[in-house]
Amino acid sequence: MTEKKLSHRNYTKKVAGDFNILTWLYQIYALRVLFIPFIATPFYKFKLSGNRDALKNTPCILASNHVSYFDPFIVSWAVRRKMAYMAKKELFEESNYIATNISRLGAFAVNREKLEVSTIKTAKEVFKAGWNLCIFPQGGIRKNKTIETVNKGFVVLAKMTKADILPIGISGMEKYNWNIFKKPTIQVKVGNPISYTLEDDEIIENWRKQVAELTGYKLADVENS
Repeated sequence: MTEKKLSHRNYTKKVAGDFNILTWLYQIYALRVLFIPFIATPFYKFKLSGNRDALKNTPCILASNHVSYFDPFIVSWAVRRKMAYMAKKELFEESNYIATNISRLGAFAVNREKLEVSTIKTAKEVFKAGWNLCIFPQGGIRKNKTIETVNKGFVVLAKMTKADILPIGISGMEKYNWNIFKKPTIQVKVGNPISYTLEDDEIIENWRKQVAELTGYKLADVENS
């Protein structure tokens, strides 16, 4: 068995006990000590709005569009909740340093090509711990300002865990900025909850329409996978 496969296996499965106070403190540290003072504040202006308190007392799936590597921090900043993150398995295979630190942040490895049993089990452990789960249904970073194909996996997870979905739209971060004298405004808007009891296609279309409206992006007419 290769080292890459071994790392992927180790970071795929997590239990409720892994989502603890130490993970929460590490998230706070990464957000307030690193991201906000060194990235967010110097180079960007943020405008947060929408239904940010929806499902606040009920663990849910926070489903955002994906425009940058900063999105997990942005979602955390917007809703301020304990969260686990689904991250592509390739990130955990790049280096032990990256794998260790994103795991400490509450991330676990997933296969973007298919929904595996280990992913479902870990998602259930997240909610068992009383945490929320952050997912990017588009399956990867999309900077074309269009809401196109959506991976159906987040719907399956919602139904398997009986967790409602809270859509989040991020816009303005399509290009990274390192100019402290010209700060673009990043819009982060939270939509309305989507019940996991709806039909699969209805959930997907509801999410796509809400995120398109929240971001001002074009809504493409496509079939979902």
